[in-house]
Amino acid sequence: MISIRQVKAARALLGWSQDDLARSSSVSKPTIARLETGEGALGGYADTRDKILAALEAAGVIFIEENGEGPGVRLRKVAE
Repeated sequence: MISIRQVKAARALLGWSQDDLARSSSVSKPTIARLETGEGALGGYADTRDKILAALEAAGVIFIEENGEGPGVRLRKVAE
């Protein structure tokens, strides 16, 4: 499960505001803002979560699962 902190970190890596994520995911900014005020796993409807994660992944974000060191995010390597 992807955490709210991972979503915020992904936005930071991309240099995206909540407006940018809203535009890219077709999820309203108020919904993104509400979801980001929570803690723990990204909540909301499954369709909303899927849209947010798909937008971030399409922009190059890789979500790293808990592996003993904690979950995280990184950007996909750009082909040279």
